[in-house]
Amino acid sequence: MSNKVRVRYAPSPTGYLHIGGARSALFNYLFAKKYNGDFVFRIEDTDIERNIEGAEYSQLHDLIWLNIIPDESIEKMNPKYAPYRQMEKLDLYRKYAYELVEKGYAYECYCTSEELEQSRLDQEANGVTAFKYDRRCLHLSEQEKEELRKKGIKPSIRLKVPSNQDLSFTDLVRGDVKFNSDDFGDFVILKSNGIPTYNFAVVIDDHIMEITHVLRGEEHLSNTPKQMMVYNYFGWEHPKFGHMTIIINKNGKKLSKRDLNIMQFMSQYRDKGYLPEAIFNFLLLLGWSPAENKEIFTIEEAFSAFDPARLSKSPSMFDNDYLNHMNSTYIKELSEEKYVELVEPFLKKNELLQGYSTEQLHTIAKIYKSELIYLDQINELLSSVLVKNTEFNKNEIFNENTNLLLNTFAELLEKDSSEKFDKESFKILVNELISLTGIKGKNLYMPIRMALTGHEHGVELFNIINIIGKKEAIRRLKEEIQ
Repeated sequence: MSNKVRVRYAPSPTGYLHIGGARSALFNYLFAKKYNGDFVFRIEDTDIERNIEGAEYSQLHDLIWLNIIPDESIEKMNPKYAPYRQMEKLDLYRKYAYELVEKGYAYECYCTSEELEQSRLDQEANGVTAFKYDRRCLHLSEQEKEELRKKGIKPSIRLKVPSNQDLSFTDLVRGDVKFNSDDFGDFVILKSNGIPTYNFAVVIDDHIMEITHVLRGEEHLSNTPKQMMVYNYFGWEHPKFGHMTIIINKNGKKLSKRDLNIMQFMSQYRDKGYLPEAIFNFLLLLGWSPAENKEIFTIEEAFSAFDPARLSKSPSMFDNDYLNHMNSTYIKELSEEKYVELVEPFLKKNELLQGYSTEQLHTIAKIYKSELIYLDQINELLSSVLVKNTEFNKNEIFNENTNLLLNTFAELLEKDSSEKFDKESFKILVNELISLTGIKGKNLYMPIRMALTGHEHGVELFNIINIIGKKEAIRRLKEEIQ
């Protein structure tokens, strides 16, 4: 095994980059950088029926968007360790599987799926809850095998698991962990179609790629003894394992992809306009606690602060409110120039803003900088200004002075030569309006706001006019004059 630290993130292209996967990748990445090692991205694509188009690209490029940059990947291969997709290595897995057969550690199994299902039902009827293979193919003669092959039955290969063997290791997160081989029966390492199973392929991959440490979710904990057995049979040193705790929702339940209260995939956050630095920071604190009382980390600070000994032993709660707070903090801290650059594409996709100049879009962007949780929210907030609500109760807002107020304000806007207002110039205009009508305070501001937008709350009046333009503001005011 390599003396250099080498870790990996090895997703299946059966789905896009998920919260849990992104967190696993992040902790592996930080672990590698902490010890001047390599972070490897490879693909476990053997579940060919469930692989979906675009998933492989998402898994890699959404990581890169998060600033989790692999040292090696399907797009940046080290010839020493290539290929980086499992389906390109089927001959290799077959070679190693039959090496175990020759050594007596594995054997061919000719059982059909129907026979295995019947065996499972028989065991269940006898009170056995965890199915174990009954080894009916372990002692087949060569003649019996040949007869089965003539029938067109292709064998799978099963690992021969010894009885009552302790398998223990020191987990990087959980400490000492022990299993017994009696907990599982002889398991398939190579299917009859020549495709390896996860617990076999991952061992071959990690060994060939000289992976030194494996940080992964706790759902893989029960896979570890099976993989250790494969390592032992080959006489290979296994990597150090660490199993991170599950992520739970606010109700204390394991995070599920069916939980509609939480966006599950990094592409969703990207499309909504969450900042990658904020997601990076949020994931960092999702199952890891810093030694210092600190909330905001730059990527460079995360490199130096990360200590795997501080990975949580308790489930980590995904808190939407905390993520939104963190993202809005990052938006507020952006320079105005960078903020405008990032939010402009979201404004340009808004059909209601077609025809607005770049300068107008930048003006609108700056109005909302301090209010946004995510960048695309600007269009949600703008909708209450760009599209007037006409369903409000006018009898509650307007009175006998409303016509005078709205008409006078419209006339003042028509006379004003300003291209846009700021607080001071608008204050001058309002003072003139008060002087001409004698109306002030709520009786002035609320009827104008409702005439312009139909909403009681929102951005300041002068910004409403800056957004919709004076011409549209005048039209809306006159529309409401009774």
